[in-house]
Amino acid sequence: MQEYLTIELLRQTIHYGLHFLFPALVARIFFKDNWKQTYLIFLATMLVDLDHLLADPLFDPQRCSIGFHPLHSYYAIAVYALTLPFKKLRRVSLGLLMHMATDFQDCLWL
Repeated sequence: MQEYLTIELLRQTIHYGLHFLFPALVARIFFKDNWKQTYLIFLATMLVDLDHLLADPLFDPQRCSIGFHPLHSYYAIAVYALTLPFKKLRRVSLGLLMHMATDFQDCLWL
């Protein structure tokens, strides 16, 4: 039981750390001129998790979000990738793709 709790704590720490640190690093390196605004846009893309409210049960630590929730579906991810070339959508698309990558790595632990 202790080992499970340690692994679960590590998984959660990496997951939520990546949701905040990975976008900050990308914003700082690739969007130097307006990295603060870019980071806020990246954080705003976390609203994609509102689709979790449609799930039953609402939270299941053993559930992989990718392919389960509507805004985490493979079709949605394809749309996020296809909108990446459009300059006006680029930061939102990138934020959503980073979010999906973080959620995908979380699925690897299950």
